[in-house]
Amino acid sequence: MVTWPMFAEQFFKEKLVTEVMRIGAGVGSVQWKRIDSDGVKSEAIARAIKRVMVSEEAEGFRSRAKAYKEMARQAIEEGGSSYTGLTTLLQDISSHSSTN
Repeated sequence: MVTWPMFAEQFFKEKLVTEVMRIGAGVGSVQWKRIDSDGVKSEAIARAIKRVMVSEEAEGFRSRAKAYKEMARQAIEEGGSSYTGLTTLLQDISSHSSTN
């Protein structure tokens, strides 16, 4: 994933993707500027794309992303953490609405 944060929480999300999960590269946007912004140079975008597509790091990005994909798939399957959490929430809501 190539990240290009522009404002608000996007900078935090970029840190999550690039530094915590390590599944992407940023284009170098470091500050939210409403006016007088030079933007991001095309060379920086090309560098980030090459980094995630063909660099020595690229296979690591892909393998970690595949591992996260598998964890997410397991979480939504019956018995998974997300499945169980949503089921519990729906049961809780149902029990409160049927008592009213």
